[in-house]
Amino acid sequence: MARVCAVSGRGPMSGNARSHSLRATRRTWNLNLQKYQITENGITKTVKMSARAYRTLMKNQATR
Repeated sequence: MARVCAVSGRGPMSGNARSHSLRATRRTWNLNLQKYQITENGITKTVKMSARAYRTLMKNQATR
């Protein structure tokens, strides 16, 4: 289960890479996965999550 965010469940996206002549070849856009330590119910866990999901978690914790 590589390249999947543990929090949001998002995975890599695919599409076309377009050259200057508009030739289409397939490519993928991977997530910015990082290892973070989060505390859940008093237990510290190391999870692989996207940087976007981590920023959203930190933003929501700051507003509480």
